[in-house]
This record gives sequence, structure tokens and C-alpha cells, in this order.
Amino acid sequence: QVQLVESGGGLVQAGDSLRLSCAAPGRTWDRYAMGWCRQAPGKDSELVAAISQNGERTYYADSVTGRFTISRDNAKDTVYLQMSSLKHEDTAVYYCGARFTYSGSTIWHASEQYDNWGQGTQVTVSS
Repeated sequence: QVQLVESGGGLVQAGDSLRLSCAAPGRTWDRYAMGWCRQAPGKDSELVAAISQNGERTYYADSVTGRFTISRDNAKDTVYLQMSSLKHEDTAVYYCGARFTYSGSTIWHASEQYDNWGQGTQVTVSS
């Protein structure tokens, strides 16, 4: 089991930017594909972005394409989600997920494919 710690959430206004971070203290996770999922009240969870183990492949949900960017720094065991042009509908708890993979280019497109999750960080966008 990989312990993941998210940070960077907060209260912002529509149109603002925010960067989330996900770290695995004491763990080297360059063998893990990573993803960011969000859960808003009354809505199903949504995988908004994913990145392969080697960082060469990324995936974005249609709802965030062009506004969010996922990246990773394996030397720092950290994954980032840069969020720009935030909208009220982006308000949710954002969770970082990880899954071990043997292939550097494997990417997981669904939240149920991840088997390690952090506690989440709240993002609130005021309209």
C-alpha cells in the first residue's frame, strides 16, 4: 500500500489558478502510474487527469481539457495538477491515485483502476 498525501487545495475565485501536489513520503514511485480524481457532492467521482509512469503519456477528461495539466517529478516523488481558468463546477474534493505498473507507458483512464488513494484536498471555486 502506498501512502499518498495531497496538498494545495483552497478557496479561489472563478478564473483563478491553483496547483495541487501529491507526494508519497518515503516511497519511490517511479513504477506507478498516477491519476487525479475528483468527487463533488451529489455527483459521481470523475477521473480528471492521468499520467504514465514515465510521464510521456497523459489523459484528460473532456471537462478539464485545455485547462488542467498533470505532470510528475519522479526525482521528488511528486505529481502535480495545475488547474487554470477554474470554474465553479470544478469545486470538489480532489484525490490522488496510484497504481503499480510494469510498463512505463501504461496509463489508466478510470478511477476504479487505481488501488492507492490519498485523503483528498478540497478545492472550492466561488462564482
